[in-house]
Amino acid sequence: MTTQTPMMQQYLKIKEDHIDAFLFFRLGDFYELFHDDAIKAAAILEITLTSRKDNIPMCGVPHHSAQGYIETLISKGYKVAICEQVEDPKHAKGVVKREVVRLVTPGTLIEGKAMQTKSNYFIASADLLASNEVAFAYLDVSTGDGFTTILSGDEKEVVQELLSIQAKELIVSEQMYVLINDLSTIHDFTVSIEKEELTDEAIQKYIPNHPKQTHQTVKRLLQYIQKTQKQSLLHIQPFTFQQRESFLAMDYHSKRNLELISSIRSGDQKGTLLWLLDETVTAMGGRKLKQWIHQPLANKQSIEARQEIVTSFLNDFMLREEIKEAFKEVYDLERLVGRIGFGSAGGRDLAQLRQSLSKVPIIKQLLSESEDTVLQKLGAALEDCEVIWRKLQEAISENPPIAVKDGGVINNGYHERLDQLRDASVNGKKWIAALEQREREITGAKNLKIGYNRIFGYYIELTKSYIHLADESRYVRKQTLANAERYITDELKEKESLILSAEDESLVLEYELFTQVREEIKTYIPLVQKLAKQISELDVFISFAQVAEDHRLTKPVFHDSNAMIIKEGRHPVVEKMMNNQLYVPNDCVLTEDTNMLLITGPNMSGKSTFMRQIAITTVMAQIGCYVPAESAKLPIVDKIFTRIGAADDLAGGQSTFMIEMMESQHAIMNATNKSLLLFDEIGRGTSTYDGMSLAQAMMEYIHENIGANTLFSTHYHELTELEESLSKLRNVHVSATEKDGKVVFLHKLKDGPADKSYGIHVAELAQLPEQIISRAREILATFEDQEEKGESAVNVSETQLSFFDEQPKIRKELVTIPENKATDKIMKKLKKVNISGTTPLEALQLLYELQKELE
Repeated sequence: MTTQTPMMQQYLKIKEDHIDAFLFFRLGDFYELFHDDAIKAAAILEITLTSRKDNIPMCGVPHHSAQGYIETLISKGYKVAICEQVEDPKHAKGVVKREVVRLVTPGTLIEGKAMQTKSNYFIASADLLASNEVAFAYLDVSTGDGFTTILSGDEKEVVQELLSIQAKELIVSEQMYVLINDLSTIHDFTVSIEKEELTDEAIQKYIPNHPKQTHQTVKRLLQYIQKTQKQSLLHIQPFTFQQRESFLAMDYHSKRNLELISSIRSGDQKGTLLWLLDETVTAMGGRKLKQWIHQPLANKQSIEARQEIVTSFLNDFMLREEIKEAFKEVYDLERLVGRIGFGSAGGRDLAQLRQSLSKVPIIKQLLSESEDTVLQKLGAALEDCEVIWRKLQEAISENPPIAVKDGGVINNGYHERLDQLRDASVNGKKWIAALEQREREITGAKNLKIGYNRIFGYYIELTKSYIHLADESRYVRKQTLANAERYITDELKEKESLILSAEDESLVLEYELFTQVREEIKTYIPLVQKLAKQISELDVFISFAQVAEDHRLTKPVFHDSNAMIIKEGRHPVVEKMMNNQLYVPNDCVLTEDTNMLLITGPNMSGKSTFMRQIAITTVMAQIGCYVPAESAKLPIVDKIFTRIGAADDLAGGQSTFMIEMMESQHAIMNATNKSLLLFDEIGRGTSTYDGMSLAQAMMEYIHENIGANTLFSTHYHELTELEESLSKLRNVHVSATEKDGKVVFLHKLKDGPADKSYGIHVAELAQLPEQIISRAREILATFEDQEEKGESAVNVSETQLSFFDEQPKIRKELVTIPENKATDKIMKKLKKVNISGTTPLEALQLLYELQKELE
């Protein structure tokens, strides 16, 4: 058995405590990885895998460029333990002492090129409660912004919330881990176990007046952050408790279907509501806008307060432009104080903080001088943080270097001893320059120079052609080069000692002074965070005003009933994507007496777009923004549910139709009469009669039991007859016309059901082969002929469907449903069904049983 070296013994001992992380082990100027870590990291990072003399696999990355490699591993869901040398090798006895100084995880990334400035990076924690509820807490470690809430549901609801806030990591107990770990592999987030918790006393300042159910979750989350980051939590702000009823609720699927933050097609922001609304200048404003879109308000007074500020900015173009100009020089205050709190901020971070604070008096003055009282109040409330600015102005140099320990961070005149040491160092260098000139004159060697390196210190250098001029009575040979000789003198050596000691002492003192300034700034972190919040909101309000002006938006009016009356409404994102093309606006009128629209019309006519624009308008209105319409009278909506589009979830073992049914069930079981429901083409994933029956049953259930504002699109024209039996349902259609045998989509919503589907015309537009189009028209004509004669046209024979033959033979006969005892029995069962009291899932089960009886 091979005996491990002391260094490898140290490595293995540290690795035991970080089994689930890549251990970046500091050796000189590199971070080294060994054993399995090395094999896996070499493949992921595409770096060379080597081995030690004892055949242990190893690879390494330079410490000065390690951040990029770390971010690559983190982006793939891994953790990285940073192990540093924590004592000076010069004073070490035996192996240099090393410790893990930080554990970087997907949820605790605080800086790096991969971090998007306008995005939060949340880490969350969750606990199942006894009452079918979940205590949920989440935090952005880089900004210190944290939230708690209580969700209704189980671990699946936790996953939905994680997806909605785009959290990277979930911290749970061992019991919770068993329930949720399998879901994490499907939905791509990291789950970590934390067995310990902070004490009640330690978290009191973070959760003032929060429900007791959230305490354990916060204690576990903060314990994990403290353990992994090994730093103070000074910059973490008190968590905000989110009362779910205060916000417009949307599940992950609805947010995705509406493309609020990311596009379904590309995954990026282009073509989303965020893309439309984001005219923010600061990183903080961008993040605030995204948070507001995720959680629109459900309180009329709060919404109208936001509207009032937007209106004020909309009425003052010049003020908006002047404040936006000032915002261009405001850095990310939240992440700057985050780095200050962690103790990782450098001189440039403090210089950026100073630069940002210097713009606050300008912004404050601009608002205070406005004639609008709303804006004056905002100016008066704005924190100026002058005491912090003065301290930074006094202490930190104008352009500090990247590395604090290189010197030049602290201003001249800030500290007397530092000035003395700098003066000694500067004067010493002047003396060196004078000595160089004197030696040239004495020796006559015109190219004599005095240089410096870390190994030999200061030296006099003569090229080979001038060596004979060296004064051997004073010059002592120190180093021979290929084309020169280097010497020292007693005088030079003596001065070198004074210069270098002054430089060394100066650098040590300057670093101490810098850390003192940084520690002093830490005490003002809450003040800067308050300012950051104020600036982020101002940025969003100005963005809303800008968008309202650019895209012809209107201030919506809210009322206490459920009626929704939108005149000449538009889908603002689609309109922007169309550029200069004319977007066809449409009205949407939902009243207390008629709150369900059944929308028919051909594919591509704009049914889905119309439905989405109503939901988008609602979201825009309830975040305080103006809306794309000539006028809008709106209710306060408590929840939006969308059932638009679907795809197989192969990893989760669920088909398109099953996903459709599950999302429908979730909407129907959680909606209230204050909700907005959007159902697009329900029932497409099964047979015609199954799908049509389910669609009708759902509409009847919503109509009779929920009473929510509902938009329901369908291709089942038979459903339009429901207008006669459901008093609050109204048929509308998106119109199209036929011109020269081609379909022309008018995109205009009209009363009544659609008269044709135009499906074959759409197929023709998609350029299906002409043989298919012609054959489809023949079959359609046969169906229509049979319908006129009152015959069933449900199934077509195999011979009739063989239209790929060169000479297809068309048969007129169609298979009809036989009448027998089985069908009589089924008809009797159907007549007994209480349709209004049957849920969609019960209807599906009934259809399954009836189908079995037919077999």
